[in-house]
Amino acid sequence: MVFTLPAPIADIAYQNKAALYGLLFDLAAEVLLTIAGDPKHLGARIGATLVLHTWGSALTHHPHVHGIVPGGGLAADGTRWLACRPGFFLPVRVLSRLFRRRFLEELQRLHAGGQLRFFGEHASLADAHAFKTWLAPLRKIEWVVYAKRPFAGPQAVLAYLSRYTHRVAISNSRLLAMDERGVTFRWKDYRAKGHTRHKVMTLSANEFMRRFLLHVLPTGFHRIRHYGLLANGARTVCLATARALLKVTPMPGPSIHTGEPDAEPNAHRPTFICRHCGHAMTIVQVFIRGQAIRAPP
Repeated sequence: MVFTLPAPIADIAYQNKAALYGLLFDLAAEVLLTIAGDPKHLGARIGATLVLHTWGSALTHHPHVHGIVPGGGLAADGTRWLACRPGFFLPVRVLSRLFRRRFLEELQRLHAGGQLRFFGEHASLADAHAFKTWLAPLRKIEWVVYAKRPFAGPQAVLAYLSRYTHRVAISNSRLLAMDERGVTFRWKDYRAKGHTRHKVMTLSANEFMRRFLLHVLPTGFHRIRHYGLLANGARTVCLATARALLKVTPMPGPSIHTGEPDAEPNAHRPTFICRHCGHAMTIVQVFIRGQAIRAPP
């Protein structure tokens, strides 16, 4: 599932990152849990892992959350697993309308509590009447909630997580050149169709860095969060219940001490252990004395 903020709200979200990015997380999860729990739809307690992305392909500010959601959940009494229909999870129009209403309600509450800041061309929105007038058109437009097809098994889920959870605004593979004209990179125009959507853009060095730095998050902000059945406080019990109902045997998990799969009691303990987190040091590469250390391309 993908929940996206409209462009006008994205503009003020940039000036209030911690408050509005956090709101985006919590309300996307609330909407999913609420509609999934409604007996008219799925009638189940579900879980979700949400990942924040703040960029578009051209490095513009485009805040949205990607949600990885199981195709079903636990019945209210916890005695059954309720699976969604094949090829359909929840109605995106219903999700979109509730997401819009709840976000605008919470936005109004934050403004009334003096928890929003406005600068530049948005400075006038500090006035309550001006802010209410500015919000009015946003109640009538469609907010984008998108449902993608499910993954092809657990390995595909892990592959997706490994690619998306810690990626930054642009990967090295998209960078083509840096010269006197600026920085040239590949980007995808989602409004175009077919091969024409893959394009090349050149920005001055200053503009490229300005766009890249748009996506620096507030200190300590968590860009991966878990909700419902996957929430940190309930995950162990809920997953055990789900596996029992689905008759699934769990794969061996990592040791809480080393981060490696559980081993025999007499297995050799790693030599280097981090004194902060207790995980074993992973040796990525060994350099011989006098060998030149080459930076990544």
